[in-house]
This record gives sequence, C-alpha cells and structure tokens, in this order.
Amino acid sequence: MSTATDLDVADPLAHFRERFVGAASDLVYFDGNSLGRPVAATAERLGTFVEQEWGGRLIRGWDERWMDLPTTLGDDLARICLGAAAGQTAIGDSTTVWLYKLMRAAVDHVARTEPSRTEIVIDTDNFPTDRYVAEGIAAERGLSLRWIEVDTSAGVTPEQLREVVGERTALVVLNHVAYRSAWLADAPELTRIAHDAGALVLWDLCHSAGAVEVELDAWDVDLAVGCSYKYLNGGPGSPAFGYVAERLQGELTQPIQGWMGHADPFLMGPGYTPAAGIRRFISGTPPILGMVAMQAMLELVEEAGIEAIRAKSVALTSYAVELADAHLPEVTLASPRDPARRGGHVTLHHDRMREVTARLWERDVIPDYRDPGGLRIGLSPLSTSFDEVERGIAAVAEALR
Repeated sequence: MSTATDLDVADPLAHFRERFVGAASDLVYFDGNSLGRPVAATAERLGTFVEQEWGGRLIRGWDERWMDLPTTLGDDLARICLGAAAGQTAIGDSTTVWLYKLMRAAVDHVARTEPSRTEIVIDTDNFPTDRYVAEGIAAERGLSLRWIEVDTSAGVTPEQLREVVGERTALVVLNHVAYRSAWLADAPELTRIAHDAGALVLWDLCHSAGAVEVELDAWDVDLAVGCSYKYLNGGPGSPAFGYVAERLQGELTQPIQGWMGHADPFLMGPGYTPAAGIRRFISGTPPILGMVAMQAMLELVEEAGIEAIRAKSVALTSYAVELADAHLPEVTLASPRDPARRGGHVTLHHDRMREVTARLWERDVIPDYRDPGGLRIGLSPLSTSFDEVERGIAAVAEALR
C-alpha cells in the first residue's frame, strides 16, 4: 500500500486544497458529501457583491445581471458538470421543490397523453425527500407507487428495473449515487430501460454533481434535479438546480406557477403565460447570494476538470477502503468495493458507529452517521488530502477500541 505522503506528493490536484477555508487545519473533514468546505475566494466575492452590486447598484442589479443568473449560471453548471447543452438547466428553489415540480409535471404530462400509465417506480433506499415527494404526488394525482427493494449497501440494478417497469409505468425516479452506500447507478442503461417501457425518468444528482462525470444529453435523460451545497460548495441552503431536456420543455406544465416563470414577469397581468424554454420552470425570486458562492466552486471545477476530479475521488475512496481493510477488521464495507460502481463516499458498518461518530466529532474528526450502523466518509476531491484520510481512519480505529 502506498503511503499517504507518497499519494499526496503525486496528486496533480493537491494544490487546490489551499483554496478552501480550513483545509490546512488539523481537523479531519469526512462530510464533504453533505456540506462542502467554503472556497476561500467566496468571502471576498460575497463582500464585493454586497458593496458593489447590492449596495452600489441596488434594484438596478435585477435588470443588469440577477434576473438572468438562474439560467446563465445554469448553463455554466450544465457545461462544466452535467454534460448538457445550454438552455436546459436552471438554478433556484430547494431540491425538494425541484423534485415536486418536475415529478408532478412529468406525471401530469403522462396523464394527458397516456392515462393508463398510473405508476411511479422508485426504490426503497432512494433519498427520503425523493420518496416523500413521490408519495405525496401519488396521493394528489390518484397514482400508485411501485417499489424496488434494494440492498442498502448497493443500489438499483438494470435487472431490478426491468422487472418492475411496463405499460403502467409513468415515471421512474432514481438516484445517480445512492446517499447511503454510494452505489453509482448505470444511468445510461437504466434510462434506456425506462424509455423502452415508455416511461419518463428523473435522476437525482445530489451526490454526483461535481464529483462524478455526468452526461445528461448523451444518456438521453428526461429530467434531473440536484443540490449545490455538497460537491458544488455553495454553502448551507444554497439553491438547487433542475434540468429539463429541450424536447420536453414545451410539453410539460410546471405546477408552481410563479411570477418569475411568466413570459413577461413585469406585465403583472391577470393570467399566467409561461415563458419559453427552461425559464418556465422557475417559480419565485432567485436566491442570488447562494449563487454567488456557487460560482466560485464552479470555476475551480472547470479549472481542475471533472475527469481529473473523478480520478482523485476514486483514488481517495479506494485508499479509505484499503485502510479500513487493514486497520478495521471488525468493520464491514457497506459500499461497492468496485470503484467503477462507487461514487464519492464510502460507508463503513459496525453496530457501534452512532457512538463512534459522536466520539469522533469531539476530536475534530467529522464523518456522519446513517442507519443501520453506517459511518459515512464523504471525500470532496479538491479539498481532501490522502493524509487527512489516513488520520481519519486511524481515529476511527481508536474510537472503536
């Protein structure tokens, strides 16, 4: 096994670490897949925004830049991280709101065109908010849920999806990277299976955007949703994003008709006329401050390149698995061992992991915990060193003694 020092010396992305607040400290941060460290440039950028744009331009900022930021920044995100052409991605709202809008728009479209399709297919280990939103929409629209039972240390396979989709399937909702196990789904194959069954598919990209290569256009994806506070380092509560394939934008009716999605927001007319293109899926006033922080990280991702980031991610998680195998004999791996099937985090299972997590937090080692008995190690590639991984696993071993 290579040493952490050797791996850090050989790491072509090691110099990016100094561009994050707190990355040089002794704290071990294993939760970059829940909340990314702030980019150091963000503080100055926010200060400049407050003084010059907000303070200097005041309300004029909307006409000069802010009104278009959900779509211009959405195009940047699409180009840098999502493998998507311009005009299909918008930023704003929360992940839950985007999930509601796009799930509801999808099933309503299918109800109009193929009313016999009355099922939403979703797996039992999908992220909770995805499942809760699907349950609510099914109740609202008189639909039923078709559940895929999955192993919590793995995820949805093509074989499992083929067994449940069919002539009654309206929509399939899937996570690209499973929040618990880090299972990396075969997105192009699962999308093809859903389409062959005549269904639409929505991908949750929360645990992949910024860490894993995504090719929405090449995969022929219909809809996607993701957040910006994990690997996109936008900060607590930073806005989410939605992707709607261009071919569907004129067909879907979004259910939260707000003034920012109107064809002429300042007409203030008596009725709603949707804007053209992706803008029709925007609802309320855009959260500009959160987008400012997100811009700084997108610039770093573009500079480093998503392929190099993914390679670093694989190297970090593989090193964590090697160390766990060597030093944590009482622990089992609750993530795929094959790095090609694993996203940007690793989950280690032991019945005492809830207690261990609390003990580690007291020592400035910060993983998070997920039932059942899972200590989750989220390794943000640009801000995490191999030395940090080594020190963190050693702390886990000590806490388990």
